[in-house]
Amino acid sequence: MRASAAVATALAPDGRTVISRLASAPPLTLRQTGPHTVHLVSTAAGPLGGDRLALHLDVAPHTMLELGSVAATLVLPGEGPSELLVTARVGAGATLRFTPEPTVLAAGCDHRLLVRLALEADASVLWREEIVFGRHGEAPGRCHARFDATRDGLPLLRQEFTVGDPELDASPAVYGPARCVGTTFLTTGVKETALAEGVAVLPLAAPATLVSALAADAVQLRARLEWGERTAMAGSPPHPHQSELSGAATPK
Repeated sequence: MRASAAVATALAPDGRTVISRLASAPPLTLRQTGPHTVHLVSTAAGPLGGDRLALHLDVAPHTMLELGSVAATLVLPGEGPSELLVTARVGAGATLRFTPEPTVLAAGCDHRLLVRLALEADASVLWREEIVFGRHGEAPGRCHARFDATRDGLPLLRQEFTVGDPELDASPAVYGPARCVGTTFLTTGVKETALAEGVAVLPLAAPATLVSALAADAVQLRARLEWGERTAMAGSPPHPHQSELSGAATPK
């Protein structure tokens, strides 16, 4: 299957953000759920092996877009590898918050996840990716993920990783016993590295930050990434309560 979907924003005369384009093609179906919020709704199984899917985001200057999903994405095996390409352009002074639910790699899948993010001056981005290594009790399929971010044509971040290679997955220097991996890219800068259990907040050369986390499950992964995001936005590392990093509720 080949399918593409697209979202674009525009600036209204009164300064409001309006969704000027919303194009869908199963399994990528988009629904506007707020003034500048869109959710991805899966209307077919997949991606399946052999699928080629593309999602295009165009955030006009001085507008805002929040994009999420209503459920996790389950990547399934099929004939050949599957691919999801996400391209995003964020105009000058615009804001993009990209926070879909996790991608789950079912056993036997072979997936490519490609992100190409282009920022103009003063654009603000929070871009979160979460990957779960298979369903309960199964080994993960294979996934090669690549993330490329530029600002005004200059590189901000080039990153890639692979899941589903038995030697890499079992190495204590790579994933160890973790069952999930996640990253958040933010255009907020931090002055120094911050570390806590299972999570690192890393300053990039430009005013930007990368949060990287490993965890035993998706709930713990989300908690660790959100701690890293708060740390980056605060500009200084708070001392984390253990419940914040485990996904448990913090006592009041």
